[in-house]
Amino acid sequence: MNSTEKVNTKLIAFYLPQFHSIPENDEWWGEGFTEWTNTKKARPLYRGHYQPREPFQFNYYDLRKSKVQNWQARLARDYGIYGFCYYHYWFKGKLLLETPLHNMLASGEPDFPFCLSWANEPWTRNWDGRSDQVLIPQEYGSRRIWKEHFHYLLNIFNDPRYIRVNNKPLFIIYRAELIEECKEMLEYWQRLARRNGLEGIYFVETMGGFPLASLDIFDARLQFEPMYTTSHDVPAHGFHQMYHAVQLMEERSRDLTLVNYDAVWTRILERTFNGSEKKIYLGGFVDWDNTARRGKDAFVFQGASPEKFGHYLRQLVHKANQLGNEFTFINAWNEWAEGTYLEPDQKYGYAYLDKVKQVMKPISESDS
Repeated sequence: MNSTEKVNTKLIAFYLPQFHSIPENDEWWGEGFTEWTNTKKARPLYRGHYQPREPFQFNYYDLRKSKVQNWQARLARDYGIYGFCYYHYWFKGKLLLETPLHNMLASGEPDFPFCLSWANEPWTRNWDGRSDQVLIPQEYGSRRIWKEHFHYLLNIFNDPRYIRVNNKPLFIIYRAELIEECKEMLEYWQRLARRNGLEGIYFVETMGGFPLASLDIFDARLQFEPMYTTSHDVPAHGFHQMYHAVQLMEERSRDLTLVNYDAVWTRILERTFNGSEKKIYLGGFVDWDNTARRGKDAFVFQGASPEKFGHYLRQLVHKANQLGNEFTFINAWNEWAEGTYLEPDQKYGYAYLDKVKQVMKPISESDS
């Protein structure tokens, strides 16, 4: 993709709402807990390790404030992001971290496209969706619960800002393989959607670090990176290039696994597709370092920079254009405790966003 090629695909960034306190997190993690609690306590584990990750001008925002969401939307739009994909947390009728979304729906601001990804994992103390030390389980219930969930979503789907494909609201499911009666539930939702004035729902299955459900009910799949590549698409001949260990400063007998940023991005970009497959939305990532959440058990990438990210993003967008994909997904807008965020920080300022703007707005207004 050259600097004057027209960009047809639109960039959607995943959006984490855990930047405000809730009673459940107060109980589980301590009063006042938010994602900032984790990021502030992070420390470098080896020489040259970029921790803690601090927001630009120490902007530790609270997502309950409408001015924060308006600022985020203005910033995203100005730098070439089309919309946000909010994580949606529903536990058999119980919602968590819904306040930013509800405030946005009630106020009509910001006027910025959005969709939902149902993060349908149990919440655990391990931050990885495993079944031990469960804080709140994920159960799917009967048709009555399915109907309740649908009608909650219907109000959101009808918002004029909601992102659609073929005039159907785009709805992503993070771990479809966990839903015992997934096909039956989604078929029921399709019937309810048509009865309630929608043309249907455009279901997208996430290709992440877990097994796929591989059900025909899904209209498309989404490559959620870097999890999909590091879990499912590591070439045997390139494994040694992708991973290596570094000794920790405080524990000489223990190693931390580092992942080669360039090797993973190269694999993402070189991946080919069978033309008979259903639509696959491409995904990219900014960086990855979840030591703020996992400490010495973290997964840390090495070698990221704004320049490299811009270089790889340009190729990803070119590939998405060639595939005819209307959307491309980026992990993430604000995953600060996982080290993958586009929001400006103290080290790089707006450099990552500048690279997005260069890729997504390559044609000047005078040429357009």
